[in-house]
Amino acid sequence: MKMTSAEQALNLIQDGDTLWCHSMAATPYSLLDSLARVALDKRDLTLLSLHTEKSGALCDPALQGHLRQRVFFVGGPTRPAINCGMADYVPIFLSEIPKLFRSGEQVIDTAIVQVSPPDKHGLCSLGISVEATRAAMQKAKRVIAQINPNMPRTHGDSFVHLNDFAAYVEIDSVVPEHLPAEQDPVTQQIGRNVASLIRDGDCLQMGIGAIPDATLACLGDRQHLGIHTEMFSDGVLALLEKGVFTNRNKKKHPGKIVTTFAMGSNKLYDFVDDNPEVVFLDVAYTNDTAVIRQNPQVVAINSALQVDLSGQVCADSLGTKIYSGVGGQMDFVRGASLSEGGRAIIALPATAAGGKVSRISSLLSPGAGVVTTRAHVHYIVTEFGVAYLRNKSLTERAQALINIAAPQFREQLARQAFDDWGLRVRA
Repeated sequence: MKMTSAEQALNLIQDGDTLWCHSMAATPYSLLDSLARVALDKRDLTLLSLHTEKSGALCDPALQGHLRQRVFFVGGPTRPAINCGMADYVPIFLSEIPKLFRSGEQVIDTAIVQVSPPDKHGLCSLGISVEATRAAMQKAKRVIAQINPNMPRTHGDSFVHLNDFAAYVEIDSVVPEHLPAEQDPVTQQIGRNVASLIRDGDCLQMGIGAIPDATLACLGDRQHLGIHTEMFSDGVLALLEKGVFTNRNKKKHPGKIVTTFAMGSNKLYDFVDDNPEVVFLDVAYTNDTAVIRQNPQVVAINSALQVDLSGQVCADSLGTKIYSGVGGQMDFVRGASLSEGGRAIIALPATAAGGKVSRISSLLSPGAGVVTTRAHVHYIVTEFGVAYLRNKSLTERAQALINIAAPQFREQLARQAFDDWGLRVRA
């Protein structure tokens, strides 16, 4: 039934309910602002989500005892709450979250989603973010929707009928943009180094940010690249216009861009709107290693916060402070490794804190999370070069990583390699 207000719709929620919130750039933040008010009259609500946009109202200390967030991936709005104990972080592969819902291991009472207006058949679209929301809707006792005329209408697993909503409200709100990050000499050089590993016919998985964009900017002379990814952003648009991405070398969904969500500018959202070339699929499928590996020449390009001299990759925390999440990095690292001709790349700047800290360290910081193990790593890339670690001994790995560390840290790292690991390497 249609509701006259967001508060009226959200009052269908009962004390003790577990909620799921549509995530990424599809976050129904207008409904979440209303939820923060409605929740003050409720008790013991739990809100599950991935990264959410403009959701700061849910971090109000006044909501303690009324609503607590439980997130599978941490973003800007939830990071302070997680690290001060006001919210909970659940480490999990992104591909496994729909399985939690469908198996009943994680019960969902209410799913809160944002959709495009219905077509003549009554079908709305989840738009730019399917991820785990499709599974959440399938298992939820009720679905409350924001119908937003600004939400792109996308193809794939995104369709939901108006009759499937327990309540819906029509709210015209801006879809959050993530404009391309500014490039600097460091990210541009990392992009060139990563691009040197990309061959004609490769099927790419990449994320959002300066390094993926810098890499894509160097691929204008490649042919017949494909995309099977967790997400994509504006960096692919220029290459699509040039015909670099044809997706014809793929065995799974040839001719199609496969993703589970998109974040970027309005230009990107206009591109995916009613575009049958782009399919938004359930993340349990897009991130399934058994699916990924069926495409030849899969190249997974991911980032890290810190890498130790054995090749362990920390990507979700700064020591014990949670920064992001496990996400889909391992799904694609392993899928690419098993793909015929596939490669897994971890790319990061060599330093942090304005050059004062080396991101390549002898040991990970205490409490740092190992998202990708040293047994899974293929390539580590910084602005100083490429280290190939597969089938390398600990000594060979340490030497290769020191060679691509910032020069001012190499001598120190060589000493620490011996002190911490008993490895004899050169600075």
